[in-house]
Amino acid sequence: MAKSSTHGVRYIGLATIDDSGALLKGQSGLSDNGIYIIDGKGEGTITANITGLEQAGTPVYANNQVKLIQHGKQQPQVALTVLNMNNDVLNKIKGYVSDGKGGYVLSSGDKPNVALLLCSEDIDGTLIYEGFSHGEVTETGRNHGTDNNNLTRADATLTFQALEPLKADIFMDDKGVQQPYKVWADDEPGFDLNLMYKEVFGGFSDVQSLRIPKKVKTTTVTQTSASPTSVTAQ
Repeated sequence: MAKSSTHGVRYIGLATIDDSGALLKGQSGLSDNGIYIIDGKGEGTITANITGLEQAGTPVYANNQVKLIQHGKQQPQVALTVLNMNNDVLNKIKGYVSDGKGGYVLSSGDKPNVALLLCSEDIDGTLIYEGFSHGEVTETGRNHGTDNNNLTRADATLTFQALEPLKADIFMDDKGVQQPYKVWADDEPGFDLNLMYKEVFGGFSDVQSLRIPKKVKTTTVTQTSASPTSVTAQ
């Protein structure tokens, strides 16, 4: 059974989808098969912080007491810091277009529809997946600093804002209502990697073609708690 504490970022996968929720491929998408795993040579995700999974409740008073608490809809966001991400892919997910002369500008049209899947793991090595089948990506600023005796690296910081799914039959709750966020654990009964990718990425059905980082021994993760233990990542 998966644990609530996680460590690391194994990888993030991205794709663009059309207005019906179907995966875009080739020149229209992020790769030949449509999926882009941020895991090239010297490339990866440094941080991925998810907020807005629930809204704080608003007490409703009646008869001089709180009778109920109202909750707003989920409004998830993912704050990303990425290392050496492919610039063509970065421009595509942000909605920057080429002028054909080496320059890129932000399109005044609609933002691209982007799907995102984040993979981490718990302390026992169970893979945890957090998915968003529809959202938009923004880069609100860039930082630069002078080099001195050391190189001053400026990594891209992005914000992914999740929206409700475009396809009608995915990310459903027990009341038949669609939600913008879904989480999986690979030790759950019935978990299917292919079905998960299909749901998140607009019908994608070729997981075997992806260069997904494998589960390998990397480092020892030490928990700081009342009873410290040491766990080796798988």
